[in-house]
Formats: sequence, C-alpha cells, structure tokens
Amino acid sequence: MKRMTTNNKVAFAVTGAMIIAILVFLVILTVQAEQVRGGGDDQRNPVDRTPASVIDDTSHRLDQGEPGSKVTVVEFLDFECEACGAMYPVVEEARERYAGDITFAIRYFPLPGHFNSTNAAIAAESAARQDKLEEMYTRLFQTQGEWGEQQESRAPLFREYAAEIGLDMDQYDEDVADPAVAARVKKDFDAARDLGLTSTPSFFVNDEFLELTAYEDLGLAIDDAIAR
Repeated sequence: MKRMTTNNKVAFAVTGAMIIAILVFLVILTVQAEQVRGGGDDQRNPVDRTPASVIDDTSHRLDQGEPGSKVTVVEFLDFECEACGAMYPVVEEARERYAGDITFAIRYFPLPGHFNSTNAAIAAESAARQDKLEEMYTRLFQTQGEWGEQQESRAPLFREYAAEIGLDMDQYDEDVADPAVAARVKKDFDAARDLGLTSTPSFFVNDEFLELTAYEDLGLAIDDAIAR
C-alpha cells in the first residue's frame, strides 16, 4: 500500500477541518432559515429596515475615509456569486476613484446554493485574523473562475491561496477549524437576513439600500451621497 505523503496528510486534515466548520455553519443556518420562514419582520423590504443593522463596530472595513468624509458603502457579498465577481472590478475602480472620500466595508453573505461560498468566507475570515483580509478578498475574486460553481470542496485550494499571501499556515489551519470563525461568518449572514436581503451583491450607501440596475449605479449613488 502506498504511504500517504505529508502534503496529502495536510490536505486531508484541512479538508476535514473545513468540513467541520461548514457543518457548524449549516446547522446554525438551518435554524436561521426556519426563523426566516416563520414570517414576521424578516419579510420586509430592505429599505424598511433599521439602518443600524447595515454595519457595526465589528464589520470589516477595507477602506476608511479621511476625517470629515461622510459616505459609507457596505457590500454584502458571496465570493462564489458570479454577479459579485462581475461587480468586483467596478467596486475596485470606485474604491480607487473615491479613496479618502468613502469608507468601504464588506460583509459575508454566502448563499446556500453555492457549494464553496461558505468555504471561501471562512478562508477570508481566517485571513482577517492575520490582518490579510483584503489580500484574500482580492485572491478569491480574481480566481473565481477557477473554483466557482464546482460541487467539491475547494478548501485545499484556498489553503494554497493562504500560503501565497503569506499567512502563518499553522494559525490558518487552526482558524478554519475554529467554530468562532464560522460564527463570525454567520453573524454577517444573520445581519443580511435581518435586512431582508435574498441575493448578492447587495449594496448600501449611507445605510440606504441601493437598487442596482447598471454597473454605473454604484458610482452615481456615491456621487449623490457626497454632494448632499
């Protein structure tokens, strides 16, 4: 019988750890789905929601506006979502164009229909624990075509990305298996549900839900918010 190589052992260990984390997330998600199906306030339109739920002190900010800036953009995203992937260069152009004028935050909203969306969110949150969220965010979107829409775990590939962006791999392996990481992803997911969101990407500009009809709508909404 062939002996398992060290690399194979690591791959199996990471995959197993990721599966455990995903199972924790899915159990929590199932409970939340039952609450959503129960009706009540969860069925309201996003524009009727309490603005305070859009962003909080723990939300990940990729850009922080300069003192005096008054515009905050929040994107609820799914790294496997093709529409999010299509908006990614638009968002990056806006971040560059409005650098210093806006605060830009992202929140995880991994949709259940995407096999690796939770894998990706857990990888991103694990990177965030080592102050490398933006590097993982960029890597996941730039490579989405290589791993998206696949019906098998891409956790080993995300681990390769973690190594490429310079993460401490022992720490990364611990974090992807930590239930607290899955819980952090769920926290953003819950916020999205509380806001009545059902799809990605979903944007808010200064707590106002943005109904996207064209790519340029994001820039127009930011221009309008700056001008107010």
